[in-house]
Amino acid sequence: MYEPILANYTARGTDWTVEVKAKGQTKTATAPDLVTARERADTLVEELLANDKKRTVVHTLDGDAVGFTAAYLTARLGLDNPVTTIPAQASADKAPAPPPAAMA
Repeated sequence: MYEPILANYTARGTDWTVEVKAKGQTKTATAPDLVTARERADTLVEELLANDKKRTVVHTLDGDAVGFTAAYLTARLGLDNPVTTIPAQASADKAPAPPPAAMA
């Protein structure tokens, strides 16, 4: 039976801890930032499963996969706060023109 690999990240002050669990084994590493912690997770997976070619790793931030994805992309793109750094989107001043009669 197939068992996914779990990589869980936890902030510890200014450092990050990543714990990788696979096939009943656990390895842990620390890193100064989330991007580096993600790279260390790849190394830990390789150490645990060097002979396995097909791997599925689920990355979580304190158990939350969506939370990890948001935090990782924010860190990877160098955004301080994604809510305030996304530019305002253009909006239409009026309703769009109807299609030409030939297309209606």
